[in-house]
Amino acid sequence: MRAARKTDAPKGPWLRSFRTPGRWLALGAAGVLAVIALSLLPAGDLPPSPFAGSDKVGHFLTYAALSAYACMLFARMRPQALCAAGLIVLGVALEYAQASLTDSRMGDSRDALANALGVLLGLATASTPLALMLQRIDNRLAKTR
Repeated sequence: MRAARKTDAPKGPWLRSFRTPGRWLALGAAGVLAVIALSLLPAGDLPPSPFAGSDKVGHFLTYAALSAYACMLFARMRPQALCAAGLIVLGVALEYAQASLTDSRMGDSRDALANALGVLLGLATASTPLALMLQRIDNRLAKTR
């Protein structure tokens, strides 16, 4: 009996084809750094919530955007899933950091859940036309130069 063969992994780069890949990677990193900074700011430095539960909506949409952006950056499911897992870990870690490292913020498991659900929604964009939007923008910017 022959040993089972591994199926061939998809070939090609992990990153989608961009004319200026560094720009898009830096923008994604800046988004993550902004989330970290905003999550650890003192509560008094943030605007008040316009309605009850609006912070959960903000968490959900922010993490959905970060995850969707990763799907726009990466062409293959493995790096997209790794980014999604990393964002979920980041969301949980930031809630823990708010509880243990700040005096004016508190960790909230419902915020962590909203973060994770947002990440999953963003990951779902990988199989939609939205996943190619960043490449279209990159091409348009290259044509205007």
